[in-house]
Amino acid sequence: MRTIAIAAGGDSSEYEISVKSAEQVSKSLSDRYMVYIIMIRGVNWYWEDEKGRYHSIDKNDFTLNVDDSKIRFDAVFIAIHGSPGENGLLQGYFDMLKIPYTSCGAFCSALTFNKQACKMSLKEYKIPMADAILVRKGDQIDPAKIISRTGLPCFVKPNDSGSSFGVTKVSEEGKLLSAIETAFSESDEVLIEVFMKGREVACGVVKTGNKTLVLPVTEIISKNEFFDYEAKYTPGKSDEVTPADMPRSITGKIQELSSRIYGLLGCKGIVRVDFIIIDNKPFFLEINTVPGMTEESIIPAQVKAAGIRLEDLYSSVIEDILK
Repeated sequence: MRTIAIAAGGDSSEYEISVKSAEQVSKSLSDRYMVYIIMIRGVNWYWEDEKGRYHSIDKNDFTLNVDDSKIRFDAVFIAIHGSPGENGLLQGYFDMLKIPYTSCGAFCSALTFNKQACKMSLKEYKIPMADAILVRKGDQIDPAKIISRTGLPCFVKPNDSGSSFGVTKVSEEGKLLSAIETAFSESDEVLIEVFMKGREVACGVVKTGNKTLVLPVTEIISKNEFFDYEAKYTPGKSDEVTPADMPRSITGKIQELSSRIYGLLGCKGIVRVDFIIIDNKPFFLEINTVPGMTEESIIPAQVKAAGIRLEDLYSSVIEDILK
């Protein structure tokens, strides 16, 4: 039986969600593999056994020391949202150790985690999206000049954060600076984006070997002002309709564009692409290369709607990287 590590935790605000994702993935895989949830938080990397004892990871070779034995992993299922699991850092480490992992490669992860860099890359291929301005810590910020380009309302968000923390919808010029400061608490770069009024949707894509699986589309109807962290993870704060109630032609456009973006960026593993639909046209919002896998998350709902078992999907991704 193969031995699989599930990397969980991380250093971002989505630590708790990552742990929940890892627990759900572990449940799905435990009948087919020897599974260890490896907690990664700063320099503390460990596995907690059933007795509550911590066993440390040897970072020289990513082996687990349990009593007098050394456990080696055949592959790693990355379930860390944010740094270091979604921005390429962990991927580069595993590349050096030649340990296969389930997510996008180091470059693709770094590129997609940086919202502005990802958008600039996709603009070359004429992917429709909202205009945005990037500001960095230390820049002279002129609210009037920014708003003359973005208009009001606009969205202010951390440029390289995998979560919805630090995101603000700004409707008054006087509130722009405080929104930027809020975003700076999560990142050294902030994106101010033109607000697009439309229907928010998400589409999962998985490609293994020569097979492409484009999942059913989900429409996200937030009961908050937008799909923020609370709306994402608090039951009752949003309605997520899978499959989305929209014409087949629009669903097809979303799925086709999701698969194309996956290919253009060189993604691997399970990815979720988010859009806003305006006048039946999908506009790219962002891509999640380590999407949530909790019971409340979008990808598991799409997999279920597609009539696929999660354990089959996760196993197919693992078997693909073990070839």
